[in-house]
Amino acid sequence: MMNQARLVSLAAAVAVFSFLIAACDKNEAEKAGVATEAPTATSTAAVTTGVEPSPSIVPSDNPESNEPYTVLAENLNIPWVIEFDGDTVYISEREGAIVKLEGGVMERQSVQLNKSVRHRGEGGFLGLLLSPDFHTSKLAYAYHTYEEQGSLMNRIVLIKQEGEKWTEVRALLEGIPGASNHDGGRMAIGPDGMLYVTTGDAQQPQLAQDRSSLAGKILRLTLDGKVPADNPFANSYVYSYGHRNPQGLAWDDKGVLFNTEHGPSGDPGGHDEVNRIEAGGNYGWPTVYGDDNRKGMIAPLYHTGEEAIAPSGAMMDESNRLLIATLRGEALYRYDTVAGKMEKVFTGEGRLRDVKIHDGRIYVITNNTDGRGIPSNTDDRLLIINNVK
Repeated sequence: MMNQARLVSLAAAVAVFSFLIAACDKNEAEKAGVATEAPTATSTAAVTTGVEPSPSIVPSDNPESNEPYTVLAENLNIPWVIEFDGDTVYISEREGAIVKLEGGVMERQSVQLNKSVRHRGEGGFLGLLLSPDFHTSKLAYAYHTYEEQGSLMNRIVLIKQEGEKWTEVRALLEGIPGASNHDGGRMAIGPDGMLYVTTGDAQQPQLAQDRSSLAGKILRLTLDGKVPADNPFANSYVYSYGHRNPQGLAWDDKGVLFNTEHGPSGDPGGHDEVNRIEAGGNYGWPTVYGDDNRKGMIAPLYHTGEEAIAPSGAMMDESNRLLIATLRGEALYRYDTVAGKMEKVFTGEGRLRDVKIHDGRIYVITNNTDGRGIPSNTDDRLLIINNVK
């Protein structure tokens, strides 16, 4: 138990952070009539560090709480990804910082990149993925938006933690088409040891069907940024194509890849998807969506009809059920990949951006400070969801 001095110290430590208006999915923007890009942009992060209000980490041997969730961290600023190194948590923030949560202390760390982060709409500092040897190498992969010659683009870079900051080691892949919406940004290492990365169609739907473009794709790279020899298309990073704005990546226990994806905006809207991904597969956007069929194009395993939930991060549980954090849906959903059944398992805390399972516990981050939600004075937060059956 903390002594009185420690409690006083934590209670006195307060950091105030600004909230920028940003977009999380065009589905929601067009239906709600909300602007789809922020009026200003931020460059490479230069964010102060310090102790945040009342962060804590629940020891893994604690019994499950009777409360619906446990709060681990507060006052996150447009968080995007949850990553773990043992019990240390790292969270990327879209304006260009990485939050480290360790031993009850939350520290916002700056990220120094060779090309500045362009935080505009859905773009910014998005994907973060710790290297498999991060504990010793301190290396991680990052995906971020930048601007070059007046155009928004995205890049995949290798970064290294050096004390209280991160610095770029080198770029692995640049020139991925970007826009104020539909930037993708999810990264995961597959069972085959390869790096998988989602990219959006950059608001140019035709690029999703163009295999020479990196937009609207799931890419597959070696961990040092090369094209794997067994990729489905020779000398190409493209693993699958015909995607609008893929967001989640997860594998079942047989090594089958699934993704979550935003469907079309406007009328009709909705049709958000869960897909089983095949090497070289064409998932139809913008030619088909929903129940449409076309020879040579793969229909989704599941879609939401005209309801939009804006699926984001995804994680497979031990029973091959896909946990899906949703933005517009404001819930944690669970999709049974065998039975084809979708259900809500947690609601009431607003927009959810990412979900991870760590030591048998389900972690989510809220995304109420992204300009679309209704943030409380403690948002955004990292939560452990209790008693999900």
